[in-house]
Amino acid sequence: MKNFVVKTVANTAALAVAIWLLDKITLTGHSTPKKVITLVLVALVFGVVNVLVKPLVKLLTFPLFVLTLGLITLVVNALMLLLTSWLAEQLSLSFRVDGFWTAVLGGLIISVVSWAMNVVLPDNKD
Repeated sequence: MKNFVVKTVANTAALAVAIWLLDKITLTGHSTPKKVITLVLVALVFGVVNVLVKPLVKLLTFPLFVLTLGLITLVVNALMLLLTSWLAEQLSLSFRVDGFWTAVLGGLIISVVSWAMNVVLPDNKD
């Protein structure tokens, strides 16, 4: 359970940084508490997408991982971010990613910030 909370906090922080840095990744809302709640919900959706869909996509694109020496990871991360944006729209969450290249850059930012947050935050794997 603690690991789930740590990953959710890391995803929330990573998404917040991407929203802050990129104009085409937006989170709208009328008040700060509503934005925070929406951001946490989007982070949960992003976590579910990464747990359920990403391993399947990585398995199906394994030859491309080998061929591109792992650079296809940028595209896979972008697709997961775009899927999260689409799912957020279906769930009436005010999160939007405009464009593939924005998703690529956003995915890169989210990967770096998530990694840093997972290094800093305590983990229950001892």
